[in-house]
Amino acid sequence: MHSISATFRAGIRAFLPIAVGIIPFALISGIAAMSVGLSIPQAIAMSMIVFAGSAQLVAMQLLAEHTPVLLIILTTLIINLRFVMYSASLADHLAQLKQRWKWLSAYLLTDQAYALAISLYQRKPQMRYKPWFYLGAAISMWITWQIGAVVGMLVGQQFPASWQLDFTIPLTFIALAMPAIKNRRLAAVALGAAIMAGATAMLPYKLGLVLSVLVGVGLGLYLEGRQA
Repeated sequence: MHSISATFRAGIRAFLPIAVGIIPFALISGIAAMSVGLSIPQAIAMSMIVFAGSAQLVAMQLLAEHTPVLLIILTTLIINLRFVMYSASLADHLAQLKQRWKWLSAYLLTDQAYALAISLYQRKPQMRYKPWFYLGAAISMWITWQIGAVVGMLVGQQFPASWQLDFTIPLTFIALAMPAIKNRRLAAVALGAAIMAGATAMLPYKLGLVLSVLVGVGLGLYLEGRQA
């Protein structure tokens, strides 16, 4: 990757294989927005402002249950806490960006863009133009998500009820996580987080997600300390 444009295109190409899993996820978010009574402009505004699939779906579930707005905001904040860790992890790699690009990078941060970028940075720590690979993947993700969500809003009601598209959501995350598991320590961290996710799946407000992240981080720090 000898230039900014080539690195940006590499980010786009890296994203394309996982777009197959993102499209159904986005469709579901659009359908869910319509099902809780949002108008199309409201749903589009939510998709563009929030731009966080898990948080959007949970927020719409809570809207359907007439949950107080303050509790919805708090719940989505907790779900998105993992992005604080993602941002800290990416900070050094994006340090060469100007401030306005950093703001855009923060807005575009998703699980998928983070996983694609950090995997490449770990394989090629000395690569040039690092931020532009991230931006290529992140902008591709944003465009795919918004188009999928709008299609879901417009034609989601035409889909047969028997189409269970939500199975693609965990598959997307599994496909992203597997290449990053390169040794026993990382396998132990992934297994620990997965066990916690399964054990806490019934907790309200997706608290199991946060607990799983904390278990994974704690286990990783513990195992790293033992190796030192």
